[in-house]
Amino acid sequence: MSESTSPRLQVVDALRGFAIVSIMLLHNIEHFDFYFTPVGQPNWLIGLNQGIWNTMFFLFGGKSYAIFALLFGLTFFIQSDNQAKKGNDFRGRFAWRLLLLLGFGLINSAFYQGDILTFYALIGFSLIPVAKLNDKTVLWIAVILMLQPYEWFNFLSGLQHPELKMNDPVSWSYFAKSGEYIPGSSIFKTLYGNLTNGKTGVFIWCWEEGRVFQSASLFMFGMLAGRKSLFKNNDDNKKFWIKTLIIACICFVPLYICKTNINIWIQSVAIHRPLTTIITSWSNVAFMLVLVSGFVLLFQTTFVQRILNVFSAYGKMSMSNYIMQSILGSFIYYGFGLGLYQYTGAALCILIGILLAVIQGIFSIWWMKNHKQGPFEGIWHKLTWINSK
Repeated sequence: MSESTSPRLQVVDALRGFAIVSIMLLHNIEHFDFYFTPVGQPNWLIGLNQGIWNTMFFLFGGKSYAIFALLFGLTFFIQSDNQAKKGNDFRGRFAWRLLLLLGFGLINSAFYQGDILTFYALIGFSLIPVAKLNDKTVLWIAVILMLQPYEWFNFLSGLQHPELKMNDPVSWSYFAKSGEYIPGSSIFKTLYGNLTNGKTGVFIWCWEEGRVFQSASLFMFGMLAGRKSLFKNNDDNKKFWIKTLIIACICFVPLYICKTNINIWIQSVAIHRPLTTIITSWSNVAFMLVLVSGFVLLFQTTFVQRILNVFSAYGKMSMSNYIMQSILGSFIYYGFGLGLYQYTGAALCILIGILLAVIQGIFSIWWMKNHKQGPFEGIWHKLTWINSK
């Protein structure tokens, strides 16, 4: 997920690092996808836990992964463009690279069923047929995907049959079964359960939540951002990011209000469920653009850049940090390890997450001073270019 970059793209490394740290914090308060509320806590702590939970999901829930998706498409462009300058077509090598990513994702999925690497590896194939299309065509495809066409079909069906009874989302039944193995003391049952039941549930959840269309769309928007060199520091790009920030803020407010109230305004589940998926997707993307544009603009200020640069080393080895946090997190919270899911609410979990982020950050700085790539990134790179001339 990381690629060596020129100095002009230092902001991308920092932004990627920022995203992975925020993901780390979210995963901690979720007990790495095992939702459990400790009992017997005082009221003040219950209130604090709820406040932290709501704040973290408002800021980063669905947004951090969207940042990753955008940067995934950008990285594809950088690699493809570098090869095009050498007269090579990167698409075949990229397909092989995605299969390798799928393998890394399956390793990660054994420890954390909510792994996103496997999902990105599969959806990443959507970039191959559009890689050579012109900007306007890619833009239209990305926009259509972002509109969530499947959910609009469900919405129209709901309008025709508003009284239709709707079952709970299918993914819920799979997530409920995680209680059969995650609290247990057997690491083998946990790994197997995550890879089978858990992984199935996550793939279904991604479909139910509109992540398939959204991610493919963001991959393409990221590729277009690379074509337009939007992350390069110049006056034109600064104007672009200021406009993006303003428009994203204006769009987010009504979308968030609708997202929060739509099930109150519309009683029919057959109607409000697909609308909720659509509006939530758009709301998350709008706020993601607020985060990205704000980050890019702040990064252009020398003083703030020094602060934000703390995320750069973290971002250069994002895949390694992502996998390592899954392994550490599962040991901390799951039954085969310390089993802290039983005792920790969001307040304590956020402190654990911050501590882990600091430790990973220090390790990342040390590692990148001695190596060109992170440990998993290095393996990924070597295998990607195996048998290449």
